[in-house]
Amino acid sequence: MAGRRMKKGSIVQGVVEYTAFPNKGVVHVDGEKVTIKGCLPGQTVEARITKGSTGKAEGNLLQVLSLSPKECETPLCEHFGQCGGCSLQRLPYEEQLRLKEGQVRRLIEKYLAEDGEWLPTLGSPKQFDYRNKMEFSFGDEYKGGPLALGLHKKGSFFDLITTEHCRLMHEDLRQVFDTVFSWAKEEDLPFYHRMQKEGVLRHLLLRRAEKTGEILIDLVTTTQQDLNLGGLLERLLKLEQEGKLSGTIAGILNTKNDMEGDAIVNQGTDILYGRDYIYDELLGLRFKISIFSFFQTNSLGAEVLYDSVRRMVGAQEGILFDLYSGTGTIGQLLAPVAKKVIGVELIPEAVEAAKVNAAQNGLTNCEFLAGDVLKMLDVITDRPDYIVLDPPREGVVPKALKKILDYGVDSLVYISCKPTSLARDLPEFLAAGYRMVKVQCTDMFPQGNNIETVALLTKLS
Repeated sequence: MAGRRMKKGSIVQGVVEYTAFPNKGVVHVDGEKVTIKGCLPGQTVEARITKGSTGKAEGNLLQVLSLSPKECETPLCEHFGQCGGCSLQRLPYEEQLRLKEGQVRRLIEKYLAEDGEWLPTLGSPKQFDYRNKMEFSFGDEYKGGPLALGLHKKGSFFDLITTEHCRLMHEDLRQVFDTVFSWAKEEDLPFYHRMQKEGVLRHLLLRRAEKTGEILIDLVTTTQQDLNLGGLLERLLKLEQEGKLSGTIAGILNTKNDMEGDAIVNQGTDILYGRDYIYDELLGLRFKISIFSFFQTNSLGAEVLYDSVRRMVGAQEGILFDLYSGTGTIGQLLAPVAKKVIGVELIPEAVEAAKVNAAQNGLTNCEFLAGDVLKMLDVITDRPDYIVLDPPREGVVPKALKKILDYGVDSLVYISCKPTSLARDLPEFLAAGYRMVKVQCTDMFPQGNNIETVALLTKLS
């Protein structure tokens, strides 16, 4: 019977009708809607009810009884289903794009102007081996088990999956991973136990530039033991000498981190070889990237995204505000069509990187400022002619959004990496007299759940 309250703990079965962002499958059981995380449209699933509120029932996925007709039986990556990083891998790529676009449409299509355009979703040029940065943790496969280096096991805060064959990273990085892991096992070095606060090995950070092929390697350790890293250095450099890498090693680093938490905190980095940065290129501009710099993890996908932004901005000649500017990539790419670019970013290191990159790209009309957007808008004396917003996943802070709307610019581009945040902010724009006239989804994360959305908003005259 429709509207019947479901009993907590009961087991239900059903076919997933659709998924809401990012991975919430919707099933109807006896007329009651049940939301179940971690499933795909068309799958027949079994779940245990964890929340039985009428109209808001939720369940934990127990098993997939049958695959969707659109799924393949064998995923490409052998770690699929264990680390949880590539939940869409069984779907053909075109189906992944359709699924993601459908999720965004359910959230924001109602805000599109009657004469507005929903542009075709843009895919990533590479569906595998596309990530230019990977962060791996040292630990054990299970409590008291053998040493592991990789990603966290799906649903676990402690257990790790050794992901040496991860298909999201380039083959060069897989070679480096194998070399570091083999060395660590042979040296019999202890990993850092968060509970006991003892151990040495913590993380392995890898970066590889898509266009230049430069590789940056950083082993993160504690200072609890003096390490002789000469043997590791020799093995890594031999990879290049023996022709096992298509790229080149630009730098090998050792970062110290004695903080108790699991986060990577830079308490000093030694350069063991080369330099502590690499160069990569986006749409003809060159960018200097350190091991901790923010840079879009899919370089070729970022070119597609930024080209979409450039087309929406068009040929403007006024003052551009690039808010939440990161390392200034968007502002620099738009600098040729702007009289002046003012970027605002909270993280000082990112701002310094933006200044360096703008100088080396010969851009003299860019100014990058460090500070919170909410406060900095009171300090900047210039008034923007148009604005590009690329906020963090949580979206724009309400007080900052009010200040942005008060400028009343004719056009504004909102880049969102979390469509639910965009859906929350859009009513504020419409209430302030804006129309959403163009929307385009751009996939930066093949095999995963996330997607970027670019929206053009224009002011009603």
